[in-house]
Amino acid sequence: MIMEMKDSGSVVLTAYHPHSPARIPGMEQSFVQDIPPSHSPTSRKSFSRCRRINRMLSNESAPPPAFSRSNSQASMDSTSMEDFWCEVESIKESSEDGSDEATLLEFRPADEGELEAEWLQDVGLSTLISGAEEEDGQALLSTLTRTQAAAVQKRYNTYTQTLRKKNKHTVRDVRDIFGTCDSSPTFETVPVSPVPSNGIQLPGQKPVWKSVSSNSCLDCGLDKDSPSVTEELSYEVSFSESITVLPKTQEWTKNQRFKKEDSALPKFIVRKSRFGLTEVGDLSPEDMKKIRYLSLIELTAFYDALGVELKRNRAERVRGRENGLFGVPLTVLLENDQKKVPGIKVPLIFQKLLLKLEETGLETEGILRVPGSASRVKNLHQELEAKFYEDTFDWEQVRNNDAAGLLKMFIRELPSPLFTVEYLPAFITLVEKISKIKLQLQALHLLIMLLPEANRDTAKAFLQFLKKVVANEGKNKMNLWNVSMIVAPNLFIYKGKRANQQEMQAAATTAHIVRLLIRYQDILWTVPSFLISQVRKMNEAAMNNSKRQLMFDKGVRKLLRRKTMERERPERLEGAVTFPPYLQSDIPEGVIRVYAPLHSKVSMAIQLNSQTKAKDILARFHCENSHGSSQNIRGQIQSLHEIGGNIGQHCLDPDAYMLDVYRENPQAEWVIKPKAS
Repeated sequence: MIMEMKDSGSVVLTAYHPHSPARIPGMEQSFVQDIPPSHSPTSRKSFSRCRRINRMLSNESAPPPAFSRSNSQASMDSTSMEDFWCEVESIKESSEDGSDEATLLEFRPADEGELEAEWLQDVGLSTLISGAEEEDGQALLSTLTRTQAAAVQKRYNTYTQTLRKKNKHTVRDVRDIFGTCDSSPTFETVPVSPVPSNGIQLPGQKPVWKSVSSNSCLDCGLDKDSPSVTEELSYEVSFSESITVLPKTQEWTKNQRFKKEDSALPKFIVRKSRFGLTEVGDLSPEDMKKIRYLSLIELTAFYDALGVELKRNRAERVRGRENGLFGVPLTVLLENDQKKVPGIKVPLIFQKLLLKLEETGLETEGILRVPGSASRVKNLHQELEAKFYEDTFDWEQVRNNDAAGLLKMFIRELPSPLFTVEYLPAFITLVEKISKIKLQLQALHLLIMLLPEANRDTAKAFLQFLKKVVANEGKNKMNLWNVSMIVAPNLFIYKGKRANQQEMQAAATTAHIVRLLIRYQDILWTVPSFLISQVRKMNEAAMNNSKRQLMFDKGVRKLLRRKTMERERPERLEGAVTFPPYLQSDIPEGVIRVYAPLHSKVSMAIQLNSQTKAKDILARFHCENSHGSSQNIRGQIQSLHEIGGNIGQHCLDPDAYMLDVYRENPQAEWVIKPKAS
């Protein structure tokens, strides 16, 4: 299957050309022949409805398309497209059945300047609007790269200009923030490494990669039929800074095509730096909040550098159900579930549906594609609502296709879509306006970093399941493109939203997004190291401001000294552990004291050298405590954590070189404890 990307950014769907009244000869006939004999009359009726959707899209009354037909369009795989439209029809039927409970998301137009004001608030710079001199905003501004600072200044300039038009006094002049009125901020920005992340090398400069072993990388390629060329991704440089080295006159390749074959996707690897790799769950919630601030600034700067508008939806907040399973906001559902299972990150009902399908449905032919019985799914839905939390629901009665239907229903019925209302247009834009897979992946990466924690954790569990479905393609006949086509409408045509013709024609666009999400998910859950470096700088700036405030407060200093002296030894805590700094005051350079509060030997001084890794320290503690620790502790996966200093809490990669981490954060505490699940 070949798709074309035209200059207009439109996606060409050849099998359903909206300006051509005639259908492709033999398309419907060949599709009917593919229907297995086991399909019931109801299934045939559903397929008939799918063809009516196709005829609707080919109606002569439709406006002329902004693109032209090409020879490559004739190769569109009509069966894959039928899968998409049948799924859309299934969604429509289920919406009609539950129309009495449907909650429409109301969109309202933005007043002039409101979008910029909301953007400044979303990136943690509400102080620029309120005029308050808060330290967090100052710390954030002090860490920005050149392109990030330009993005902030552009939005703030627009905001202040709007206020002037409305004869309102601006709270702060842009020169008070950036020191100048031109487009280039004068405050000191973060130094940028000469190696851009898109692989373009500046003349006369060499990469700064440190040597690592050949297996020290994250491989996100294909297991079979992979392209022979493997591209390496770098997290050392911000994505927007790497774009600026491209010639300004460069235009995206015309008639850009993408194919549905799995082998058409490039193979990427992420080479581990000396600091290792960091997953989203490895950082504290406070630091992840800062990652989201920086990700939105970086995404905006990235789109600016590409000349692409970052579009956002503005939806009124809709109050969903406060109890039950389906149609409940993720945050509310998790709050209810955490009363039963503390610390849970993915809703219990969602976990149970995934577990059911992983245990019995991965090898079912046509899983996700072949619909279950509508009446059975409706009855199961009602029964789950009544019996799930009472643990009286009989999961043995649930057929695999019905479980798949319930899983998709759960995603569709969320009051707000899994990838959030605000940034769904940005997901579409990254395919329609950005032609290179590598740049699409970088934009997608930042969008994943923007997701709220509940959405991100649920999406991660869902994509991991989809990856398992694709891995069983030999038995379930569901390849990556098939799965993407089925899942796309469930993610992008969400509850309460009526898809218009243009959005329906973006079928292949949304399927391509899902395909990228499934294929490169291991990359997408990794936090770019340049963002972590900026978080460290933010924390350092905040600490310096706090020290200056405390320096003249003798009462606070006496109180802290007394509290410190009362503690003779570190306490054994299961959560975050903080130890008094005087315990490490006499430790020589290059030596760290590692604490293991859950072990029999609670601390150990470790001399670091250039080859000491986090896993070496874990191995040493395991050897020392192999006989003294309880059986419960031995069964847990222990990790080395960096706590305090210029980071909140950081679960270290086992391959991280400790001397490099120590030099980056010499004030940190080092604690061995179980990794958060």
